[in-house]
Amino acid sequence: PTLSDRMNINSQIEHLQAKYVGTGHADLTRFEWAINIHRDSYASYVGHHNMLAYFATVENESIGRVKYEFLQKMLLPCGIPPRRDDEEEEEEREVRFT
Repeated sequence: PTLSDRMNINSQIEHLQAKYVGTGHADLTRFEWAINIHRDSYASYVGHHNMLAYFATVENESIGRVKYEFLQKMLLPCGIPPRRDDEEEEEEREVRFT
């Protein structure tokens, strides 16, 4: 591939990443990526009635209950976010100076 082909591909990737949140970007953390995957999955399950019916049958719950649980799981699908290194460094600085 030529240099112009690479530039064109890169601009297309950047355009997709700007347009769709789930496609990620260079600074995306592993935790943020996992959240996107989980939320996309739950949204797909809720949007497809047959999938909801399958999960409801397997869990021996009503379809409405399974839908409600999936919607609740979309809030924090992977739990509380881990602390970032820069936040820890800022707190250490604050502790030293106070």
